[in-house]
Amino acid sequence: MRDTIKKHKDFARAETDITFGTPFFVARSRPTLWPGNAQYGLIATKKTLKNATDRNRAKRLLRAWIRANESLMSPDMDYIFIVRTPILEATLSEGNAMMKRALKKLATDNQL
Repeated sequence: MRDTIKKHKDFARAETDITFGTPFFVARSRPTLWPGNAQYGLIATKKTLKNATDRNRAKRLLRAWIRANESLMSPDMDYIFIVRTPILEATLSEGNAMMKRALKKLATDNQL
């Protein structure tokens, strides 16, 4: 599994970020600063999900979907996933399908 992004400045959006939205989350990717050490980050805000248990559940779901589709993640890209409210009603299979779709779309957009 990849390392996680921990610093606030690393979450900041850049003009070169490639973005893809799904009903459950927004995925962003950008070239990593350190080749061979690609990372990912999760954002679940109080504005989106009021309860801490909901934010934690959303992040657990995202981590499970990332683990299931990690082979689709480019080793040269950092990924940031931003939670949307409907994630709490998502099933594991729906989430896996959305994650697969998002990662494939980010990979094809990165090739352009």
